[in-house]
Amino acid sequence: MSPIRSTTIAALASVVLAGTLTGCQFGTEDATASPIVIAADLELSGAAAPIGKAYQRALKLKVDQLNSSGALNGRQIELDVKDNRSDASESLRNIGDFSNDSQVSAIIMGGCNECAIGAVRTINEKKIPTIALATSSTVASPVADRRYVFKLGPNAADSASALAAELRRKDVRKVALLYSADDYGREGLAALQRELDKASIKLPNKAAVKVTDTDVSQQVQSLASHKPEALVIWTPPEQAVLAATASKQAHFTGSLYFDAGTAGDLFLGESAQATERATLIFTQTMAIDDVIATTPAKASRRQWFQDYTARFGGYNGASSFAADAVQLIVDALTRAGGPADKVNRDGIRDVLETSQLDGLSGPIRMTPDNHSGLMPQALTTLVARNGRWRLAG
Repeated sequence: MSPIRSTTIAALASVVLAGTLTGCQFGTEDATASPIVIAADLELSGAAAPIGKAYQRALKLKVDQLNSSGALNGRQIELDVKDNRSDASESLRNIGDFSNDSQVSAIIMGGCNECAIGAVRTINEKKIPTIALATSSTVASPVADRRYVFKLGPNAADSASALAAELRRKDVRKVALLYSADDYGREGLAALQRELDKASIKLPNKAAVKVTDTDVSQQVQSLASHKPEALVIWTPPEQAVLAATASKQAHFTGSLYFDAGTAGDLFLGESAQATERATLIFTQTMAIDDVIATTPAKASRRQWFQDYTARFGGYNGASSFAADAVQLIVDALTRAGGPADKVNRDGIRDVLETSQLDGLSGPIRMTPDNHSGLMPQALTTLVARNGRWRLAG
């Protein structure tokens, strides 16, 4: 882990913007100024629709909160959302349309790794600041080739480190791995293998699944037959649910461990029995109602959780990333300055590159050398109990 990534939370000169809703005041701006337009390219249909719709709900809630807070001195945020249909080609067309619209300040992209990576060239050529909620590190790295691209969400290396630490704490010595056959899954395989080697934990059996697979029972059955002490699942959320159910059907008696990228709904529904006592590495926000609000940041996260569940009747773990992306863009636009009737995209990009925020997801820090902002300290250990995720311990 680099010195930048291992910086302690206490060393962050962060401002609690995400939860106060007041953010930075726009000072001399007036109510007649043009709206702040933030575009969103999301998976609202196709294979990744559940997570795309969760992002859409979060974006709408966060924008409504900011617009009603009085923080923008009369200006309003407008969302321009397009469905990429979980297809990289459609996503690229959306990015082209957004970048050609002079009113659009910045773009938020959803969880599609292929979409974000495929749009890098267009984003850089059009010089439009973009925050992707996808998981693969290649979305935002190498930074020299992705000057206008930023990433907000769990990083494979951090998730693997936390998983290995928990496995070691539980004295697990042999694990199996089910991972997705995409950039993030392969990255996870490599990162987890490194961390398990350090912990002297064996990983003799692993199996890959395509991200479009709707049946993973054969792979899970094969892994379970080797009787590992634990099965690590490193797939998109929908496949993680399928894998948990398949492990129960295979009479797997070991423990289930989920990577941060598998996180979906707080309430486990039909998979509750299969996931009972499973372990998930994710941000504290997923179970923030278990946390005493001893700091402004924790209070903000708790309020966000309550507002989201009140409006939508449930909670999706990834929602906080979308909300933090909105806050980062609005804060960057505020600090970048310039006339209210003209979008300063270069200024927004420059501010994003040095952003620090104690966000709804946890501590976030961007630097010129690191465009993937979620700090490793944001991740914690959750356990499934009685049909929902709870803080471990």
